Amino acid sequence: MNTTDSARVSTAAPHWAVWAAYAVPLCVLPSTAWRLSLVFTDDAVTRWYMVFLSALSMGLALLTLGLVHGWGQRVPYWVPRIGGRRIPARPVVRVALIGGLSLVAICLYFLLNQRFHLVQSTWVGIGDDEPVHPTPGWEVLRYYAPMLAWGPLVIAVAADYRRRAAMNHRMEKP
Repeated sequence: MNTTDSARVSTAAPHWAVWAAYAVPLCVLPSTAWRLSLVFTDDAVTRWYMVFLSALSMGLALLTLGLVHGWGQRVPYWVPRIGGRRIPARPVVRVALIGGLSLVAICLYFLLNQRFHLVQSTWVGIGDDEPVHPTPGWEVLRYYAPMLAWGPLVIAVAADYRRRAAMNHRMEKP
């Protein structure tokens, strides 16, 4: 393969990876919307925590889109001093895989604990004046059920990102 052929080879993300990356924020959206609705309806002292957790989870979910788009491969040009530089793929893949595996481990722990009662679950409030709430049932967990797919989706998209980065690296070598 000569250099003109390698320039024509596209390393764009496959359709399944793009769909999977866009599915991640959609999996996080129900729990985020439910938590934010509590900020306006609940008398909880921990409103800041609900907003912070919602923003953090949605922000991390949206970062998955960088694994299938160009802005996840190069620093934007408007960033001073480092704009336009290529983002090294290895740390990106490591962080994504660690995050995805952590999410899978958390979900497995939750599911196993629900079934086998490894640790007794009690209410843990934040702050001294936080009211005690009953343990949430399925009416609340339905908002969190889509998040079970978050970890596996991130792992799949990160594996594809790694494959495409390796292919780009091989094509750039003389």
